[in-house]
Amino acid sequence: MNIKEYADRDMLAIDVANALAGDLESALLHHDVVSLAVPGGTTPGPVFDGLCAADLEWDRVRVLPTDERCVPGDHERSNERLIRERLLTNRASVAQYLPLFVAGHEPEAVLPEIESLITPVLPLSVLVLGMGEDMHTASLFPGMQGLTAALDSHAPTLAVARTDVQPEARITLTAPVLEGALSKHLIIFGESKRDALDRAMSLPPEEAPIAAVLTGMTVHWAE
Repeated sequence: MNIKEYADRDMLAIDVANALAGDLESALLHHDVVSLAVPGGTTPGPVFDGLCAADLEWDRVRVLPTDERCVPGDHERSNERLIRERLLTNRASVAQYLPLFVAGHEPEAVLPEIESLITPVLPLSVLVLGMGEDMHTASLFPGMQGLTAALDSHAPTLAVARTDVQPEARITLTAPVLEGALSKHLIIFGESKRDALDRAMSLPPEEAPIAAVLTGMTVHWAE
């Protein structure tokens, strides 16, 4: 794991956008189609604003969320909505989006359909993750039902996440899929998350799921 510190969040956004563009460009030299998995939330938005303008063969890039709330794609809590508004625009508008949820169905019912779309683009070429102060990443939450199975090295591609503190179920990429990405970036802001990451390195993944995916990770941090 490599930690890069930045003077401010604007500098971080510029540097990470450039790093992701470089990683995608390198991957495109060796593969006909490449994959980019990204989180939702507010943290990656400024990175997306820069990345979407990169001069890449975006029509050969498949973009997918690391996890998704089981809500329609235009819902205010949908990760798909943020990704479409902030990343799949400008030059990146021709990239193909691979959703993790199909509205109108129970999440368990759509896992085989979604997995059939994602399997051909594995291992992930480029991965971007966030982390909560509780040390969750994607939708792998400490204490959630099924976490042990989602962390297992033989876990399927996807898992359904349900917790008492989240208003809706989620579908998430599992730990071995995240860990197996060829290029991995974690973006965190603030002292509390930096402290949480430090704690995670001495805890088992069942208590700190981020610990399951840190091999070869580049961590980007700003206050």
